[in-house]
Amino acid sequence: MPEAYERHLVPALFRPFAADLAARAAALRPRTVLELAAGTGALTSALLTAAPTASVIASDLNQAMVTAGSAREPRADWRQADAQELPFEDGTFDLVVCQFGVMFFPDRPAAYNEVRRVLAPQGRFLFNSWGPLAAHGFAAAFQTALKESMPGAAPAFLEDVPHGYTDLAQVASDLAAAGLTLAGAEEVTLDGSAESAASVATGFLTGTPVSAVLDARQDAQGIRTAVAQRMTALLGTGPVTAAMTATLYTAHHQA
Repeated sequence: MPEAYERHLVPALFRPFAADLAARAAALRPRTVLELAAGTGALTSALLTAAPTASVIASDLNQAMVTAGSAREPRADWRQADAQELPFEDGTFDLVVCQFGVMFFPDRPAAYNEVRRVLAPQGRFLFNSWGPLAAHGFAAAFQTALKESMPGAAPAFLEDVPHGYTDLAQVASDLAAAGLTLAGAEEVTLDGSAESAASVATGFLTGTPVSAVLDARQDAQGIRTAVAQRMTALLGTGPVTAAMTATLYTAHHQA
């Protein structure tokens, strides 16, 4: 999964937002940074380039991602860590960042409470999450293709998880429950580019939990082929570009 994620999804979906988030983080002039849900290191690399003097710890729950990320971006200190039980001392970091990870936390207030605990008193928490599925050109096309290829049986993973945390009031409430104040929320729309629609389809099919659903089916290969063909019909042949919308949040300790 990390290999498929890195090859097919990171360039198209995550790298554009990593550059944006890293620039915003660098403007805060952080000295000690903790990254949560770092994956294979798209944001990690952008952070270290934008803020070369910062000390960055990149963490992820998935050891396979940590292994892949540490090989790809050795400038960071990589740790396997559960965001809901962080293995760091109180007040250690003046910046905590998370790119497209908070949607996956089973207990967000618990994870946010850990963020508050490890943040220095004047520290900041920067994170983003995807907007509605319809506002993401690649994901919307994929889900349409998946539903057409698996009538009545298409996994709802993309709708329910990556694109299922879009209520600003809920985000503010979850942060407040952990002793954090939501200081800002900005909608960001960027273009993503991929070598082909089929490449993006492969990324979603093999680099996300959708793969586990397909692996259990005898017609898995036929579905994968049909999804790739349908995505190509929707997005076009050759290199493809699509607009993607996310929300960038800034939070800090409650006054």
